[in-house]
Amino acid sequence: MGIVNEFKQFVARGNVVDMAVGVIIGLAFGQIVSSLVSDVVMPPIGLLIGGVDFGELAIVLREAENGVAAVTINYGLFIKRVVDFLIIAVVVFAAIKGIARLQRKEEAKPEEPAAPSNEEKLLTEIRDLLKVRQDD
Repeated sequence: MGIVNEFKQFVARGNVVDMAVGVIIGLAFGQIVSSLVSDVVMPPIGLLIGGVDFGELAIVLREAENGVAAVTINYGLFIKRVVDFLIIAVVVFAAIKGIARLQRKEEAKPEEPAAPSNEEKLLTEIRDLLKVRQDD
């Protein structure tokens, strides 16, 4: 039963739950970025370079024959994946920079000066009293 209890404690920690939520959101974000690249970014690029559909760009190594599929190098799909990666990298970079900026602003807030200690208060009173006597 010791291993089961340790596992329960591990799963119940907040950082494990946060990580799980991050993975789920990351997967959903990946699908959004893939759709952005496939459906929004690549069609205009393909149109600009002559109406090319990047999904169909491939080098045929062996033609299909006798019910055996063709062997191809799908470099168009690779280009899409590279664009996916670049967009994700830019978004993650921007998010990290934004978080770092927020953390710096929190750190940059000036701390309130500490209240003077009893010794400092007493020395201030003595100084003020000495000034009063010198003025008389």
